[in-house]
Order: sequence, then C-alpha cells, then structure tokens
Amino acid sequence: MAKHVGSATASSASGSVAGLRSGAVSTGAAAAGGEQVVPFVSQVPGTPVSFPSFHGRTISWVAVSLIMAAFLVGGLALVFGPLWWLFWASLGLAVVGLLMSAGIGIFDDWY
Repeated sequence: MAKHVGSATASSASGSVAGLRSGAVSTGAAAAGGEQVVPFVSQVPGTPVSFPSFHGRTISWVAVSLIMAAFLVGGLALVFGPLWWLFWASLGLAVVGLLMSAGIGIFDDWY
C-alpha cells in the first residue's frame, strides 16, 4: 500500500520552515526519495487547510459490510427465535469477515 504520510518529526518540519524563512522558494520539485516537498502548514483555527481525501479501499468496505450484515442477521436470529442455526451461521460469517479484514490489512487504510 502507498505511504500516505511522510515523516512528521519536529526536526524535519523545522528544516523546511527555516528554508522558507531564509527566502528560499519551494518549487514543489521531487525530493531525493521521490516524495514531493511540502512546506510546514500552521494549524491555527480558522486557517483553511486542504487535506487529501481518502475513504479506504473497496475491498475494505466489502469486509466491513460483511461483518455488519452478519451481526445484523445474528441479532435478528436471536430476537425472532431464537433461531440458533441462523445465529451460528451468522457468527461464522462474521469470523470470515474478520479473517478477510486481517488478511487484506484493513488497519492500513487510515490517513
């Protein structure tokens, strides 16, 4: 999976701020590692800041939908029965969804 966030240490941020304060102009050229150079952005309330939109991969949404559907069916099986065969089938489906989400690396889908 692609690297969404680069190094965010204070030393890396202070180096880019010092370069901007000294009059150097950031051209947006690629850095040595192939990443784009981005100046330090202040997080002052009221300052408009644009962050990239990332809503996860489609396979991650499929895994989450599978787990949610399994919990819904399992809950309904307990309410309208209890239909134990349907409850255990939905529990198995939830386990399949959990294994699928662990296998695809669903926790890597964050900013």
